[in-house]
Amino acid sequence: MSYDVYERVFATILDRKENPEEGSYTTYLFDKGLEKILKKVGEESTEVIIASCRQNKEDVINEYGDLIYHLMVLMAELGISLEDIDRVMEERDQKTHNLKAERKPIENL
Repeated sequence: MSYDVYERVFATILDRKENPEEGSYTTYLFDKGLEKILKKVGEESTEVIIASCRQNKEDVINEYGDLIYHLMVLMAELGISLEDIDRVMEERDQKTHNLKAERKPIENL
């Protein structure tokens, strides 16, 4: 599996942030700002959940692509690099037997 495509897409996103291009959806998101980007991440997350509930693999795959793209736009907006995420994933890869206890139920609202 090659992850070069993620690097290319992220590089394009970073370029749109630095060099806005008219008619670009990525430029549109940066122009609208953090709130719009966060709304899109939330929307795409919900669409992943809905597609997963329906168990339509092709729809789930497409929604994952949309979510990953919007997460990358959010990363660029917040100054987070792929290397930052890679470092966290490397750390997680080293962990074993890391089962966390169940959260306590909410008793008072």
